Amino acid sequence: MSRVLPRQPAPELVAPTLSGTIWSLTAASPQRFSLIVFYRGLHCPICKTYIAELDKLVPEFATRGVETIALSSDTEARARQAQTSWNLSQLLVGHSLTIETARAWGLYISTGRGMTSAGVEEPSLFSEPGMFLVRPDHTLYWASVQSMPFARPHFRDVVAALDFVIAKDYPARGEA
Repeated sequence: MSRVLPRQPAPELVAPTLSGTIWSLTAASPQRFSLIVFYRGLHCPICKTYIAELDKLVPEFATRGVETIALSSDTEARARQAQTSWNLSQLLVGHSLTIETARAWGLYISTGRGMTSAGVEEPSLFSEPGMFLVRPDHTLYWASVQSMPFARPHFRDVVAALDFVIAKDYPARGEA
């Protein structure tokens, strides 16, 4: 598994979105950061709550100069089903993430185990969660990667951390 290091260029990321556009990290031009949230997919009941929290906070991130996208390896149809059933109205949702791209970002990969408690079949392969803040120069600022669906960073905590980071011009850490 590769590891993305802070202050180094982030791997390329290009993803189709449910808005009909192609999102590309190299084309992104946020004021301060791109917040890239990889989620497990429609089958994950924890993702439903987690991504719905992010959707509500999109305006909070935007006021801090942060562009947000959430993406998974789900097909377009599954991603659209998640967008609808999870009531996502503000968040840019990407889909069709390849396993190779997920690995380039250092995400853990799991194999499907059948039907989940959400009543949805797991895909044969999918990535576990990850959250990344990338600077406008496309270098990694912050990474959080999980091997399980549990205990992810809370987005309200990330908003508060961003206030500190912005006020103190706090540097990226963990680059050595």
